[in-house]
Amino acid sequence: MARTAMAQKPRRAALLQHLLALAILTWAAWAPSAYALTSVEDFAADARLMRERRIPMLLLFSADGCSWCEHARQMVLDPMAADPGNANRVLIRQVNIDHRTRVADFSGKPTTHLDFAALHKARLTPTLMVLDADGREIAEAIVGVRLLDFYGTYVDRAIDAGLSRIRTRTP
Repeated sequence: MARTAMAQKPRRAALLQHLLALAILTWAAWAPSAYALTSVEDFAADARLMRERRIPMLLLFSADGCSWCEHARQMVLDPMAADPGNANRVLIRQVNIDHRTRVADFSGKPTTHLDFAALHKARLTPTLMVLDADGREIAEAIVGVRLLDFYGTYVDRAIDAGLSRIRTRTP
């Protein structure tokens, strides 16, 4: 009987190690992202900043429970938003298409995330749009997540197209 108890101790230690490793991996998968995108609160204030820096806005239209939105945020958008090198390249914001959160539109008039998304015909999530300081779309929208491996490239190209349009306009 004593031998059986002694033989079980290494098994228990190994089992505890496996459970600990599983807990760590599971937590990492469910942990909130460290650089959550900023939800839009005031497009008019953001527009002033965009004009000052001569940059576009990359706007993510997302929805609660959208796993592809979460993939886009974690793999591309959050790291991009956290990169200080992007501060003079793009302003990144998020609109939740199923929330009635109040927001000021580009002209300063009150609206909601839901109504703003409807106005821009953003029904599928994730949808990314590149907008100028007047709220006009200035690059082709990215609807859905095409190939996750190339998603960052698609986003960079859309930002570059918008940035080029803004910076080639006469001041």
